Amino acid sequence: MRPLRYSVNVTLDGCVDHMAAVPDEQLHRRAAETLARADALIFGRVTYQMMEEAWRRDPVTGTWGEWIVPWMEPFAKTIDSAKKYVVSSTLDSLDWNSEFLRGDPGEAVRALKEEPGEGLFVGGVTLPLALADLGLIDEYELVVHPRVIGHGPTLFAGLSKPLDLRLVDRVEYKSGAVAMRYEPC
Repeated sequence: MRPLRYSVNVTLDGCVDHMAAVPDEQLHRRAAETLARADALIFGRVTYQMMEEAWRRDPVTGTWGEWIVPWMEPFAKTIDSAKKYVVSSTLDSLDWNSEFLRGDPGEAVRALKEEPGEGLFVGGVTLPLALADLGLIDEYELVVHPRVIGHGPTLFAGLSKPLDLRLVDRVEYKSGAVAMRYEPC
């Protein structure tokens, strides 16, 4: 059975807006390593489209977006080449190494977890909330940034019941960010 892992950047006040974190080389290296541990990535529509816009290599020129600096390339290569599953009822078609995850998302993810392999990764905010409520996430990594934003979507807003976790790893970065990895109790 493949584990389902979730990693997210979050500010001290719980904001998970992708613009709230300050990117740096160490964090991108860790994110690339996290994604590389997965056989496939699972995204909802919003996260898929955001990631595709930011990290997809131009299919015509083969180049990265002009904002990607050299130390971001390992992450860009990892996410660009990864197999992706997308949960969406509004998109008509996909490419970028992607296919739809059809039917009930919980059942579809359960089926993916039953397949052999190293693991799966889920990203975003809404889909991981639903999967956490179903008890399908096997590992949570919260990368807490030393910032207070005061607005934006918050982590696990609307969770139906408490989620008890135990700390299994902790890494501090030069930036002051701290990555904490948890597993359900």
